[in-house]
Amino acid sequence: MSVTAVPRRARLTRRLIQLYVGLALYGASSALLVRAGLGLEPWGVLHQGLAERTGLSIGVVAIIVGAAVLLLWIPMRQRPGLGTVSNVFAIGLAMDGTLALVPETHGLPARIVIMVAGIALNGVATGLYIAARFGPGPRDGLMTGLHRRTGRSVRLVRTAIEVAVVATGFLLGGSLGVGTVLYALSIGPLAQLFLRFFAVPEAEPADKTVAPAPGSGTTAVTVRPSEEAILPQ
Repeated sequence: MSVTAVPRRARLTRRLIQLYVGLALYGASSALLVRAGLGLEPWGVLHQGLAERTGLSIGVVAIIVGAAVLLLWIPMRQRPGLGTVSNVFAIGLAMDGTLALVPETHGLPARIVIMVAGIALNGVATGLYIAARFGPGPRDGLMTGLHRRTGRSVRLVRTAIEVAVVATGFLLGGSLGVGTVLYALSIGPLAQLFLRFFAVPEAEPADKTVAPAPGSGTTAVTVRPSEEAILPQ
């Protein structure tokens, strides 16, 4: 058995756990913002607006929208990963599950606490599932695909998408408020912080055999990567 076999499996296990815990927490954080009633994240505004119009649960709408956005990857030749497909289903299911467990909140102080908790938890969730490196979510892939297709900056493309999403969701009846603004201002720094915190170390390459120089009279030596730096050159 390779010396690195166990560490590689351990890394894969950790990455899978991070992916699904992160997606579940993302859905839970979106549900908390719904319960706070002080404004949702941009795509949440659209999901809520569509849920109001269709009578479907907001989690089911999130799944349908995620699948529809994923179809837009086809003409842009984007390649989904495990995290991309999982994102479509896991977030919506976790969102509906959390809404079923967390009751309606009354009183402004309690709603503010839930809003702040939802935004903070969203930052943790974002760091977890992105750091797992199983592919971007459907909506993030749409942003990067349009960036490559149009040549516009990522910032401009993301802003245009989210403005369109928020405006459409609001017109459909989605909740737009202080939570939306606070989310927009804080999610970048929070995601960056937790991406570093949850980063999975790169795997060491497998051991390699160093061949002796011709005529040296020495034998081949198997060297671990951590030892390479001290080998004579």
